[in-house]
Amino acid sequence: MLLTVIVDRGSGSRVLRVAREAGISGGTILLGHGTYGRGGLEWFDDYESRKEIVLMIGYADILMAGIDRISRVMRLDRPNHGIAFTMPVASLTGSTSCHIGPGTREGESDMKRQAIFAIVDKGYAETVVEAAEKAGARGATVVNARGAGIHETARLFSMEIEPEKEIVLILAETVLCGAITDAVQAAIGLDEPGRGILFSLDVRQAYGLVGQQTD
Repeated sequence: MLLTVIVDRGSGSRVLRVAREAGISGGTILLGHGTYGRGGLEWFDDYESRKEIVLMIGYADILMAGIDRISRVMRLDRPNHGIAFTMPVASLTGSTSCHIGPGTREGESDMKRQAIFAIVDKGYAETVVEAAEKAGARGATVVNARGAGIHETARLFSMEIEPEKEIVLILAETVLCGAITDAVQAAIGLDEPGRGILFSLDVRQAYGLVGQQTD
């Protein structure tokens, strides 16, 4: 199972310390920024704020205990303190502390929510967020990245370069995901090659969402 925690910049290391106390061996911290819905349903107290995205992967029972502890220590029950959610993992290799073989049903989803990922050229994240919010999304987290697909390489002075990308992560109720993905696809023109990709994953458990009822 994959545990994702999104907190204010500077809090990611504390999340990892709390996770280790719960038996999680480690994780990876990414830098990004968060936005909240223009309609007034807030995820974060700033219109745009710098964030750290902590990714941890492991066995479902350990991560379930970990997310509970992280939620308590980081006070994710309070507004604007961050969000945390888990997603099923099909397989995992290369980890010394956890092995999830293909076909293992780790962290099955309750299908209440999905995590939508859009990978687009730099500068298009705002278009993605605006389209998603018009379709009912309450906010998003944006991470900077680079692309290396068949449509992604360019040449500068006879050298191949990898263009900058933006990854937009949106958490939404499953019933809204169809409308959100349709809106993003139309806004970006994802039917055309090289415009980006869009995919969604089931979410098993989530903490820290505005207006959330206990899962």
